[in-house]
Amino acid sequence: MHLLTITDEKKIPETILNTPIGQLIQYQNFAYPFAEYQRAALLIGVCMDNRKQLTIPENFAYIIRTGGANLRYCEFKVSYAIAIGGVKHIALIAHNNCGMVGLMSKREQFIDGLCKNAGWDKDRATEHFMNYASMFEIDNEMEFVVYESRRIEKKYPGVHVVPLYYTLEDNRLSIIVE
Repeated sequence: MHLLTITDEKKIPETILNTPIGQLIQYQNFAYPFAEYQRAALLIGVCMDNRKQLTIPENFAYIIRTGGANLRYCEFKVSYAIAIGGVKHIALIAHNNCGMVGLMSKREQFIDGLCKNAGWDKDRATEHFMNYASMFEIDNEMEFVVYESRRIEKKYPGVHVVPLYYTLEDNRLSIIVE
């Protein structure tokens, strides 16, 4: 598995060049002028991290933001975008330095933060963390988003899913190649 860094428009693979995913890369990496959209062209699954900002036109995409771009618990929303919205493409975007990687190592910080910021007692915060952390922790951003892309494509065989990687330092998208 490696990253195909898209520093030149000619590096966008033919298989996605003239698709909404190709357009997403053009908007994000090359500041393409925005087209007008009456309805969403794709679904973007992306981490909830506040350090990422996608450069896309209005009405271009449904966007689901969730820790680690984990759509396992958002499948009804994915189904809605496909069934009602008519999308046939999904961009699943991981990023470097994801907080969901090694989540168990953040246990004490998480518990202390809920106690301090939400007014929870330590037992309640501990139980909450222990009940949910394993559902959302990921080992590796790239591997997870590739696995999640395969899982979604298997569930929705008529939809094209592409795993992408957002680099925080330059705000660019790359393609994750298996």
